[in-house]
Amino acid sequence: MGRIVAIDYGQKRTGLATTDEANIIATPVGTVRTMDIFQFLHDFVEKNSVDCFVVGLAKNFKNEDTESTHFTESFVKKLQREFPGIHVDRMDERFTSLIATRAIRESGINKSRRRDKSLVDSISATLILQSYMESRSQCTSPPCLPAGRRSPS
Repeated sequence: MGRIVAIDYGQKRTGLATTDEANIIATPVGTVRTMDIFQFLHDFVEKNSVDCFVVGLAKNFKNEDTESTHFTESFVKKLQREFPGIHVDRMDERFTSLIATRAIRESGINKSRRRDKSLVDSISATLILQSYMESRSQCTSPPCLPAGRRSPS
């Protein structure tokens, strides 16, 4: 079974998280400069079996697209072209930065480290991945596959 990689795509930095090989645990990978994301992903895929990319999609409170949504969709299209054999899914990322910031503050991390935006991006990617994994585990009708995949006939 391949890993799932979550991507919190931003204009400057991109947060990343991945599952273990059994797809049970979501773990932060860190952040990379957005301009380096495809090189990082190519290197990661070369070293690891990856079944799916999950990209956080920004929506507003009314579930409408934002400027970030359009920016991210362009990235998703390029991701699909770069990795045609790997499924790409989207996951609502509303509130992940807020939740990540609160978790960091409540964890007791010192103030200078709490200001590190790359830490927020990495934890946000982990929250996106955890939400994605939970949504898949709640699927009751077999086969439980990500959107866009079809069961073998």
